Amino acid sequence: MDRLTNTIRPYAWGSTTALPALLGTEPTGEPQAELWMGAHPGAPSRIDRGDGPRSLAEVIAADPVAELGAATADRFGPRLPFLLKILAAGAPLSLQVHPDLEQARAGFADEERRGIPADAPHRNYKDAHHKPEMICALTTFDGLCGFRAPKDSADLLDGLGVNSLKPYADLLRAHPEEAALREVLTAVLSADREQMTRTVAETAAAAGRLGGEYATYASLIHHYPGDPGVIAAMLLNHVRLQPGEAMFLGAGVPHAYFDGLGVELLANSDNVLRAGLTPKHVDVPELLKIVRFEPSDPDVLRPEGDGGEEVYEAPIDEFRLSRFLLAPGGAPHPLPAGAPQILLCTAGSARAGELALSPGESVFVPAGEAVELTGAGTVFRATVVV
Repeated sequence: MDRLTNTIRPYAWGSTTALPALLGTEPTGEPQAELWMGAHPGAPSRIDRGDGPRSLAEVIAADPVAELGAATADRFGPRLPFLLKILAAGAPLSLQVHPDLEQARAGFADEERRGIPADAPHRNYKDAHHKPEMICALTTFDGLCGFRAPKDSADLLDGLGVNSLKPYADLLRAHPEEAALREVLTAVLSADREQMTRTVAETAAAAGRLGGEYATYASLIHHYPGDPGVIAAMLLNHVRLQPGEAMFLGAGVPHAYFDGLGVELLANSDNVLRAGLTPKHVDVPELLKIVRFEPSDPDVLRPEGDGGEEVYEAPIDEFRLSRFLLAPGGAPHPLPAGAPQILLCTAGSARAGELALSPGESVFVPAGEAVELTGAGTVFRATVVV
């Protein structure tokens, strides 16, 4: 078992205070967006087994069967198949979707064949893996997830009283649901940029004047003036998670995070197709191949368990997220030893075997190593399903 030394990613949308408050450190005044735990090549955790700090990615690559277990290595290859994060949003993240596994493999192979550099800003597929993810709120957490019923989106647009939004509302009412969503999203993202800038400005004025449910979109406009993603966001469900609640984001589901602190667990991939709320590349034709135009109510997950390990169920094998609420003087919680796992303390104090954990601290447990949890706090467990 190894204590992890982790990297904080300073993305512009990050909160300046949330991660320092959790970690008990002084704010730097700069955004601190994500604390990464795992073996992602962009910012792998480091461990020290007595011979100096080493990248967890290098340690796993040197002996994947010993670190991951034979079952995990056989199924997912010689790499840790998940990445665990603490995400601290102080401003909206990009509106985005992720491909399924077949789409990721095909897209990656195509861009490799065409010789698009891996670091090119217009590259869509950085690898051949899918990227399902789960976010579990540590504080109240706001975001978007999945399409509203088109009629509800039409009503929302009409309520603003902006003439240039009326054609979109009419389209949403004129076609079957999936066709209506596809047509409107295509129209919004393909609109003349100058005209869209005016539409967003008019929307900003109306949203600011009306307040209420429109306050969310007024905030988006403040951060992304003129961005068509502001109008696209009105097609989606606004979700507010309470601490301990979670959302699973599968392939093709449009989503964005706005504000809050949460534990995020995702498959170890960089494949993102963006629809807006970003200065980064937006490939509209490729995006439209990936989006699933299916209206749905957000599925808010709550942990299931009987006082020991509480599991957030998700239809994915690359990762499994669970939570322990440790009580003072409680019996130790022995953990299964068949797969690699990362343990993260988010509140109070805990012990993983002989290692003490404070909020924000984490350990990597190789497959085959038995460990018990004790203490008086909250610990999240990330592992795989094999």
